[in-house]
Amino acid sequence: MDPKLFSKTLIRSAITTRSYYTSSSRKPTLYSRISPLGSPGLSVVPELDDWVQKGNKVRIAELHRIIHDLRKRKRFSQALEVSEWMNEKAICIFSAVEHAVQLDLIGRVRGFLSAESYFNKLKDQHKTDKTYGALLNCYVRQRQTEKSLSHLQKMKEMGFASSALTYNDLMCLYTNVGQHEKIPDVLTEMKKNGVSPDNFSYRICINSYGVRSDLEGVENILKEMERQPYIVMDWNTYAVAANFYIKASLTDKAIDALKKSEQKLDEKDGHGFNQLISLYAKLGKKDEVLRLWGLEKTACKRCINRDFITMLESLVKLGDLEEAEKVIKEWESSGNCYDFRIPNTVIVGCSEKGLLEKAKVMLEDLREKGKATSPNSWSLVAAGYLGKGEMEKAMECLKAAFSVHVGNKGWKPNPKVISGILSWLGEKGSIGDVEAFVSSLQTIVPVNRQMYHALIKAHVRDGKEVDKLVERMKIDKIDEDEETKRILGMRQT
Repeated sequence: MDPKLFSKTLIRSAITTRSYYTSSSRKPTLYSRISPLGSPGLSVVPELDDWVQKGNKVRIAELHRIIHDLRKRKRFSQALEVSEWMNEKAICIFSAVEHAVQLDLIGRVRGFLSAESYFNKLKDQHKTDKTYGALLNCYVRQRQTEKSLSHLQKMKEMGFASSALTYNDLMCLYTNVGQHEKIPDVLTEMKKNGVSPDNFSYRICINSYGVRSDLEGVENILKEMERQPYIVMDWNTYAVAANFYIKASLTDKAIDALKKSEQKLDEKDGHGFNQLISLYAKLGKKDEVLRLWGLEKTACKRCINRDFITMLESLVKLGDLEEAEKVIKEWESSGNCYDFRIPNTVIVGCSEKGLLEKAKVMLEDLREKGKATSPNSWSLVAAGYLGKGEMEKAMECLKAAFSVHVGNKGWKPNPKVISGILSWLGEKGSIGDVEAFVSSLQTIVPVNRQMYHALIKAHVRDGKEVDKLVERMKIDKIDEDEETKRILGMRQT
């Protein structure tokens, strides 16, 4: 049997029964297979196909839940894979809602032109307020002002612009292009046209006043929201206001807003906890940061990598690296997938505070365990050692950066660090050391005068001939300058 046909047969068989397991023993679910694949580069399609090929049930409700969760976690590529897999395998007949979700994901992953193409191919019955709105979202996200306004006009003509969502998109557009002063007028237009603003409408407006340092405007909008009988105040709105109070050094107002925010927080909302932890860190309130972290771990049961990053960033900001190391140990035993950003948060913090040995040991430990590191992190530590005049350690770290740059093709070493090490090697290094370093460096940046100067200096100090090096300089179209002549003149002295 043809493999593709076999796969489709398995899928159709799998979806004939859509009931959930009722067994008291906890069996693995498709969600439990996909959710841990946190790395953005991992494809979820093999898991989906494997699930079906092993005869497991495919439940539409669970697929929708997976897509919703992946979108919420900003794992858009994976969410798109699940949506396209559903569509391609005919798991269910797509309604306008499913098309709108897929269109939105296409826009996020592949850009508005791809989303536009998908929209144009839809049947007329699927070109509803949902899909029109999804395409408008794509235009707004990518700051396509003319396309956004033109598309919005079409929506108005078709009667698809009668909800708060459409006006929110317009306000987001003005936010994205920095025209914050236009946003209060959109709010006024909404109310004039009989469209009630929702929490997001008010929050965008609060933001428009905040970025213009109009804190009176922020307070007026908050009071208007609290007066509206149909508005249920949420944690995010108070958190946005608190952030602007913090920036204005209005500590008491910020703390008051944060307390109100916490009162509105859903106890299982990890994102909400993260926001409050970050804001309290900005205020320098370590006790509040630790208290909220304890509450988050209890309420959310399982913390994801993003939660650990937020907490570590906050502790580094507060200067509590000892507590940060405890959090790293918690992450290591959490079972979460490896994410270098987590230990790197502490590595960067240590480097910035001059704790270079600690940062270096952390990087070496990760390397010994076969875990990925970043050339930027090694280079940062190298820069720290350079600043302290510990040149051998600086060169060692930079060599490590060279060795891991392969997966970071766009990475370029810090010119000041390169210059400092080349200068030191020219004055102190052996010919072998200079040649080895220059050889590694040439795999990343083109050969230049500095490299030749270091090589020539080392040869001159060792009494070796430099004619071939000078000849190679000419071949590489690097002219002699005054510094070159000075170095060559050292041969006579």
